[in-house]
Amino acid sequence: MLRRLQALLVQRFGRIERAAAEWRRPEWVLVQGVIGARTKSPVSNAATDRLLKRWGSWEAVAQAPLDELQAELATQTYPNIAAERLKASLTALVERRGAVDLSHLADMETLPAMRWLEQLPGIGRKIAAGVMNASTLDRRAIVLDGHHTRILQRMGLVPPKADTKRAFDAIMPAMPEEWSGADYDEHHLLMKKLGQTWCRPAAPQCGDCVALSLCKTGQARAGD
Repeated sequence: MLRRLQALLVQRFGRIERAAAEWRRPEWVLVQGVIGARTKSPVSNAATDRLLKRWGSWEAVAQAPLDELQAELATQTYPNIAAERLKASLTALVERRGAVDLSHLADMETLPAMRWLEQLPGIGRKIAAGVMNASTLDRRAIVLDGHHTRILQRMGLVPPKADTKRAFDAIMPAMPEEWSGADYDEHHLLMKKLGQTWCRPAAPQCGDCVALSLCKTGQARAGD
C-alpha cells in the first residue's frame, strides 16, 4: 500500500529534494527538532541558523542565558518551552559527550542510537528518528509528525490512539524493504504535504484527496 501511496503523492506533489548539506548535520537536525514544535519548518530552519550564527557553536548556545535564548526564539510557536528544552538537551549532550557531538551514532545500529538520543531531555521518537534519517546518518527510520501519524491512523495502518512511538513500531515493518533513507525522508515530507492540504485535522477534504482509494476513513466519509 505504501508503494502505491508514494506513487500517488509524487504524481500530485512532485519529487522533493533533500535539505542542503549544512541542514543535514546531525547536531543541526537535533536542534531544529527540539525548537520546532508546532512551527513551520522554514521558520524553525531560520531560527536554527540564527542561533548558530549568533553564538558560533552549539556548546556556546548551551551556555547562553535562558532569557536570551527565549528572545532569539521568538519566532517559534512556544519560544519559552523551546528555549528550555534546547538548553537542557544541549547541556546534557555536553555532559555525556564533552561537546555537542553526535558522531558516535554513525557506529551504532539505528534503534539503539535512537534510544540513546531519547535519553536526552526533550528528545522523543520523532526527533530521534529525524536525527537518524534526515541527517547525513541517512538511516531507514520514518519520521512521524502529527500530519503523518494522523494520515496513517485514518488509513488504518496504525492504531487510532497510538502515540508517536507506537505508531513508529506499527508502521516500520510495513515500510518497503527496497526504500533507502532518502526514500523514507521524501515519503515523510510528501505525507506532511498531504496532511497540510487535504487530510487536515478538522474537515478533511476526503472526496478530493489523492489517497482516497487507499483510505478507509476517506472512503467512508466520501460515501456519506
